[in-house]
Amino acid sequence: MMEEEEFEFAEDLEAILHLTPEVQLAIEQVFPSQDPLDRADFNAVEYINTLFPTEQSLANIDDVVNKIRLKIRRLDDNIRTVVRGQTNVGQDGRQALEEAQIAIQQLFGKIKDIKDKAEKSEQMVKEITRDIKQLDHAKRHLTTSITTLNHLHMLAGGVDSLEAMTRKRQYGEVANLLQGVVNVLEHFHKYMGIPQIRQLSERVKAAQSELGTQILADFEEAFPSQGSKRPGGPSNVLRDACLVANVLDPRIKQEIIKKFIRQHLSEYLVLFQENQDVAWLDKIDRRYAWIKRQLLDYEEKYGRMFPEEWCMTERIAVEFCHITRAELAKVMRTRAKEIEVKLLLFAIQRTTNFEGLLAKRFTGCTLTDIPGVRKRPDSPLDSTNPFLEDEAGEEAGTEKDEDLTKAKLKCLKPKAPDNPFHGIVSKCFEPHLYVYIESQDKNLGELIDRFVADFRAQGPPKAGTEEGGAVLPSCADLFVYYKKCMVQCSQLSTGEPMIALTTIFQKFLREYAWKILSGNLPKSSTNSGGLTISSLLKEKEVSEAAKFTVDELCLICSILSTAEYCLATTQQLEEKLKEKVDKVLVERINLTGEMDTFSTVISNSIQLLVQDLDAACDPALTAMSKMPWQSVEHVGDQSPYVTSIIMHIKQNVPIIRDNLASTRKYFTQFCIKFTNSFIPKFINHLFRCKPISMVGAEQLLLDTHSLKTVLLDLPSIGSQVLRKAPASYTKIVVKGMTRAEMILKVVMAPHEPPVVFVDNYIKLLADGNPETFQKILELKGLKRSEQSSMLELFRQRLPTPPSGADGGPSLSFSTPTPEQESSRIRKLEKLIKKRL
Repeated sequence: MMEEEEFEFAEDLEAILHLTPEVQLAIEQVFPSQDPLDRADFNAVEYINTLFPTEQSLANIDDVVNKIRLKIRRLDDNIRTVVRGQTNVGQDGRQALEEAQIAIQQLFGKIKDIKDKAEKSEQMVKEITRDIKQLDHAKRHLTTSITTLNHLHMLAGGVDSLEAMTRKRQYGEVANLLQGVVNVLEHFHKYMGIPQIRQLSERVKAAQSELGTQILADFEEAFPSQGSKRPGGPSNVLRDACLVANVLDPRIKQEIIKKFIRQHLSEYLVLFQENQDVAWLDKIDRRYAWIKRQLLDYEEKYGRMFPEEWCMTERIAVEFCHITRAELAKVMRTRAKEIEVKLLLFAIQRTTNFEGLLAKRFTGCTLTDIPGVRKRPDSPLDSTNPFLEDEAGEEAGTEKDEDLTKAKLKCLKPKAPDNPFHGIVSKCFEPHLYVYIESQDKNLGELIDRFVADFRAQGPPKAGTEEGGAVLPSCADLFVYYKKCMVQCSQLSTGEPMIALTTIFQKFLREYAWKILSGNLPKSSTNSGGLTISSLLKEKEVSEAAKFTVDELCLICSILSTAEYCLATTQQLEEKLKEKVDKVLVERINLTGEMDTFSTVISNSIQLLVQDLDAACDPALTAMSKMPWQSVEHVGDQSPYVTSIIMHIKQNVPIIRDNLASTRKYFTQFCIKFTNSFIPKFINHLFRCKPISMVGAEQLLLDTHSLKTVLLDLPSIGSQVLRKAPASYTKIVVKGMTRAEMILKVVMAPHEPPVVFVDNYIKLLADGNPETFQKILELKGLKRSEQSSMLELFRQRLPTPPSGADGGPSLSFSTPTPEQESSRIRKLEKLIKKRL
C-alpha cells in the first residue's frame, strides 16, 4: 500500500511540476545543470539503467539509494532555508512602502511651498514692470505713426510726380517711381477706409491705366499693324516704355509683344500665301531662310529695345513656327494628291533640322506661355539596344549595295533628348505619313524579293566555309532597315503611324520566315519504302541510306541559326517599339505571333536534322530485326548494324555540332530529340528479333551497351574538345538504354520456375502491361500454351493497385532512377549466374 501511495504521489508531483517549454528554457539559462535529474525529458527507466547497466551492478543498490536519499535531504534543507529566508520579506516590504509614502508626502509639501513663492514673485515683477510696459506700447505706437506719416508723405508726393511724368512721357523716371509708389501703397491696404488714402489709391490706378493706354498708342504709332508705313526704328522712349510695362498689368506687356510680333511677321504671311509657288513643300527651305534673316535683322535693330527677360527673339521664332505649321497643314490638305514620299521626307528633314537649330539657339522657356503648347522631352537613347547602334557604322555597312540604297531611306539624325521644339512644326506632317508607310511597304516588299533572288543566285552556304551554319546576311540587312524605319518614324510621329509601321514590320517578318527560311529548307521524303531491306546490310549499303548531303545539313543549320537570331532580335524590336510609341498605344504593339513563327522554323529545322539521322539508322535497325538471333553460336564483336549506326552518327553529328556552334542550346535539343526518337524505335525493333537464344541475347546486350556508350558521348563525338554532356540528356539516354538492357537481361533469365521469372520481371522492369510481358515471352521462344500460363501467373502476381478514376484497377510504376536501374541489373546478373 505504501508503494502504491508513493507511486500515486509521484504521478501527482510530476503532473504538478510539468512546465512549459518557455519556462523550462528560462530555468536552464538561469541555472545551467548537467545533472540528468534536472532535464525536462528525464526518464526514470533510462536513468536507472544507467546506474545499473548489468545484474552485477545491483550489488551496489544500497549505496546508490543512500546517496539519493542524502541528496534528497540536502535539497529539503535548501528549500527550508529559502522558505524561511522569504518569511520576513513581506513585512520588510510593507515597512519600506510606508517609509516611501511618508517621503512622498514631505516632497509634495515642499513643491507646494516653492509654487506659492513663485506666484508671489511673479506678481511682484508684474507690479514693478507695469509702467515699463505702458511706455513700451506708447513708443511702438509712436514709431508706427511716424512711419505711416512718412509713407503717406512719400505716397502723396509720388502720385503727384507720377501724374506729371506721365503727361510728359518721361518713361525712364516713371519706371522706377511707379514701382516705388506701388510698394508704398501696399502698406495702406488696411487703411483704405480713410477717404484720403482711398483717393490716393484711385489716382495711382488711374495713372497706371493712362500709362498703359499711352504706351500702347506709342507702339502702335511706331509699329503700325496696317497701312504701308514702314515701321520706325528703336527709340529710347520705347525702351523705357517697356520697362514701365513690366510694372503695369501683365496684359499690357502681352499686348505689346503680340502687336510687335504680328507686325514683324506680316510680310511672311504675304510672301508665302497658299497660292504662291514658294509655299509648296519643295521650297520649304525658303521659309526657314526667311525667318533666319528676320531674326538677325531683329537682333541688330531691336535687340536692345525690349528687356532681355522678354525673350522676344524666341517668341518671334515660336510664333513663326505656329504660323508655318498652320500654313503647311492648309496647303498640304489642298494639294494632298501631289505629295510624294521623297518630297514629304525632304520637307520633314528640313523641318526637323530647323527645330534642332531652334533647340541649340533657345531654351524653350516661352513655350509654356502659349496656350496649347507644351514641352515634349524625349527619353535618352538606349545604346545597349541593337537597334540603336552607331548611324555611321550602319551606313558604312550598307552603302556598298547601290541597288538597295534607293529602297532604304536616309535615316535622320536622332532628335536631341532635350529638344523642347520637337514637333512644333513637323507635327503637321503626321496626317500625311500614310504616304511614308505605303512607301515602306513597297520598299520592304522589294527588299524581300531581292533577298529571294540573291539566295537563288548565290546558292546556300557551303559546308567547310566560314559561312557554313552562319546567320544569313539578309537577316541583318532586314533588321538594319527596320531600325532605320523605326527611328525615322519615331521622329515623325509616335502615334498611329508607329502602329501602322509595326503592322508592316509584322507582315514582312512573316514573309521572311516563309520565303527565306522555311521556303529554303530541304524537303524530306516521307516514303520509307526505299529504306527497308530484306537482307543483312553491309557497311556500304548503310552508308548510302543518308538522305541529306553535307551542304543540305549546313543549310538547315544556317536557317536554324538565322531563325534564332530573328527570334531574339524580334523580341528586342518589340521592346524598342513599345519605348518609341505613345504610352496609350503600347498595348497594341505585339510581335508574339512573329516570334512564334520563328520558333516554328527552329523546331522544323531540328526535326529535319533528327529525321535525317533517324532515317539513316532505319536500315540498320531493320537489318537487326531480320538477323537469325536464335542461331547465333558465339558472342563476338559488335554487330555490323551497330557499326553502321555509329558510322552515321559520327558522320552527321560533328557536322551539325560545328554548324550550330553559336546556338549550343539547339544542338542539345537536337541530341535530346534524336535520342527520344531513336531509343523507342530501337526497343521496338528489339521486340521483332524473335526468337532469341541465350547467346543471341548476350550478343544483343553487347550491341546495346555499345550503342549506349555512343549515345552518351553523342554531344561531343568527333570533337577535339571534350565537354560533359548535359545532365538532362544523360538522364534520357541512361533511362532508355537501361530499359533495353533490362529487357535483354530478362530474356536471358530462365523461365523456370515461372514464379521467380514473373516476380523478377515485375521487380526489375516495373512494367505492368501484359502486352510487354507477352513480347518478352515471344522473344524467349515459348509456346502458346506456356505463354498463356505465364500470362495468367503474371496477372496474379501483379501488385494490388489503387482503384482508378473509373473504379477499375490502375497499375502504375514509378520510374526508377539510373542508380536503381544499375543496381537491378547487377542483381539480375547475380541471379542468372546462380541459375546457370
